[in-house]
Amino acid sequence: MKINPLSSFFLLALLALAACARSEITINVPPSKSEPVSSPSVMVSNPPTPTKPGLLVPTITATPDPQVTLLAVGDIMLARTIGDQVLEQGPQIVFAGVQSVMDSADIRVGNLECAITGNGQPDQKSFTLKAPLETAQALSMAGFDVLSLANNHAMDYGFAGLAETQATLRKLGIATVGAGVNNVSAHAPVTITKNGLRLAFLAYLDVLPERSGFDPHTWIATETSPGIAWASPEQIQADVAAARLEADLVIVMLHGGIEITDVINNISNEQRSEAHAAIDAGATLVLGSHPHVLQQIERYHGGLIAYSLGNFVFDQYDGVANATILLRVLLTRNGIQEYDYVPALIEHGLPHVIQADLVPAIGTLVAPASP
Repeated sequence: MKINPLSSFFLLALLALAACARSEITINVPPSKSEPVSSPSVMVSNPPTPTKPGLLVPTITATPDPQVTLLAVGDIMLARTIGDQVLEQGPQIVFAGVQSVMDSADIRVGNLECAITGNGQPDQKSFTLKAPLETAQALSMAGFDVLSLANNHAMDYGFAGLAETQATLRKLGIATVGAGVNNVSAHAPVTITKNGLRLAFLAYLDVLPERSGFDPHTWIATETSPGIAWASPEQIQADVAAARLEADLVIVMLHGGIEITDVINNISNEQRSEAHAAIDAGATLVLGSHPHVLQQIERYHGGLIAYSLGNFVFDQYDGVANATILLRVLLTRNGIQEYDYVPALIEHGLPHVIQADLVPAIGTLVAPASP
């Protein structure tokens, strides 16, 4: 959906007012070069006193609980003016304003809301988003590990475009989840082992048909045709339960809800019921996208749900749709230890870190409905 542009000054003013196959893909990620987020290992400092001179008493070191800092962002769209900027200024331009935050995480995930391809024909729909191949380098430079393709733009240029997107990202060491050559591959988890912690990622789509007549159900992967993993509480629970048997933690990425509203879908309640189903089945974290604006972050039955992480790289939006966050979650085998977020503002389609007090609407949008 396109929104008429406003001035940057009016944007900040508006934001301030808002405050009032089941084949498993496994990736072993090398240790992060950034400073560790977790505290150092605990040393037992009171060993028994030696009873004989010269007798060495071994120091006992407590085994640390594996910790991973996961960073999640919302919709990443690299077509249109974003693609033009990459071709003119280079791929580093896309995430330059948030790279220091990206570097602080062990694993980085997001929703890729376009096809990265030179192939395929556009589907018959309102908006088709096709990014030049050079934009994939921006994702690699930012350090992304997993990108969801379970959305309503991944197959804008057919299966040829989807296949080239996946192949291009695979060559750069970036895994994709939620789409594939059939329903088995579309529902297969991507599993990453980092710092001794094994994380499984799943992704699903559930959005309404477009006014143009395009029905995203036509993209559902089947036994014999490529496509997207479609969300339903029952399917999500089955997939999560299976992935949980082979991983320490399961993270689910959901593309659903209503566009351009900070209200969680209360028409069919599917946005909430699907997220709750994932946690009830054993998922630790649910990451939402599609509404193009931030929505609340909810603690639920020991898990965490970010109903919408909003836009992250996206042009042709204004107002509150350009307020976003980088969500950081500290994970251990016991689940979520803590989380925080870094506020950012999108200008010319690209995110950059800002001070929280400049856009107080962000805190209002993501605030939980209940303690």
